[in-house]
Amino acid sequence: MKKITVDGNTAAAYVSYAFTEVATIYPITPSSNMAESVDEWAAQGRKNIFGQVVKVVEMQSEAGAAGAFHGSLQAGALTSTYTASQGLLLMIPNMYKVAGELLPGVFHVSARALAAQALSIFGDHQDVMATRQTGWGMIASNSVQETHDYALVSHIVSIKTRVPFVHFFDGFRTSHEIQKIEVLENEDYIKLVDMKKVQEFRDRALSCNKPVTRGSAQTPDVYFQAFEARNPYYDNLADTVQKSMDEVSKLTGRKLSTVEYYGAPDAERVIVAMGSGVKVVQATVDALLQKGEKVASIAIHLYRPFPTKHFLKAIPKTVKSIAVLDRCKELGAAGEPLYLDVCEAFSTVKKAPIVVGGRYGLSSKNTTPAHIVSVFNNLAQSEPKNDFTIGIIDDVTFKSLPVGEPIDAVPAGTIECKFYGLGADGTVGANKNSIS
Repeated sequence: MKKITVDGNTAAAYVSYAFTEVATIYPITPSSNMAESVDEWAAQGRKNIFGQVVKVVEMQSEAGAAGAFHGSLQAGALTSTYTASQGLLLMIPNMYKVAGELLPGVFHVSARALAAQALSIFGDHQDVMATRQTGWGMIASNSVQETHDYALVSHIVSIKTRVPFVHFFDGFRTSHEIQKIEVLENEDYIKLVDMKKVQEFRDRALSCNKPVTRGSAQTPDVYFQAFEARNPYYDNLADTVQKSMDEVSKLTGRKLSTVEYYGAPDAERVIVAMGSGVKVVQATVDALLQKGEKVASIAIHLYRPFPTKHFLKAIPKTVKSIAVLDRCKELGAAGEPLYLDVCEAFSTVKKAPIVVGGRYGLSSKNTTPAHIVSVFNNLAQSEPKNDFTIGIIDDVTFKSLPVGEPIDAVPAGTIECKFYGLGADGTVGANKNSIS
């Protein structure tokens, strides 16, 4: 293990390069740095864990990158790509095919807003949520260190289970944040790979010496049955992911889990979230715990398949109310995706806590500890407000929660600095780099 100073994109690319034989790329902000790093390392002759230099192929669009990704997997080469926003949407048709054919590959996504009433290059979860129905596993990282760790989990689990995975982290908030992290090296990575599964994958490669039929058209007599035949690959997938996380934890010494509980063991109010916003919630929890409040947070790392059993096990019996924070908006739905998943998880629980949902951080809108305090304050009400927003003042539909009291969530002993000029050239204001 060694320490390096990198941003989130580089941390993901570092792991991806080790497990990739072919990288199909097309640049899109804020994911471009991942493909650039992989291309640079390949040009330098760096070897992956199989002793090969990664073959990098730049296509004419993200749709082309997804098509090449699919074809490369069919040819028996472990393949990765890197994308975000509209680029990820262009890949959705191929995502269905890759999942349907049980091909192990990984997308690393710097999650970003989608163009709706206007384009935005800033981060949120609209793009990754638009792919949750494709049959891919989905793993979220909340920091630069986690981007390395959970990227690793994504690759080893995909090889082990034949289920393709989307590994995502917040665009700019994590993708361009610079931190000192600990990384493993190729001799460590190879210990985690099931080489028997790798060989089985290669044996399934299309070959003129072993002709098979793929990509057929099916009629009603068999299509339904064939679709359902994939169930065994997903039924115990959450447990398999947790086992792989445990294997990585043994090497790194860092606890990884599908569901991360943080806070009072007897918490009464809990916030559930994914992505970099979790760190703000955790810092606020620390500050409120010092005041004697019984609060906690839950970070969802495995989003698909949703780890219902693990999630319910993490909830203390003392919990009375839960707020689910989504970094996206699904117009016309009964609630946002993560909120609905949490509600469904409690559908068979006799004495379930109150669950409300809210939105935060669209297009990387700032979310501060004071906003998180407002969510905890809302949960303390006898009838907490549902379908709320934080971080903005909604003077049209009045869904905003009042901002909570200011709170100092900076850990004691932290040396604080101010940097001037970062991202201030008027063209790249999204470059919210931070240095720690």
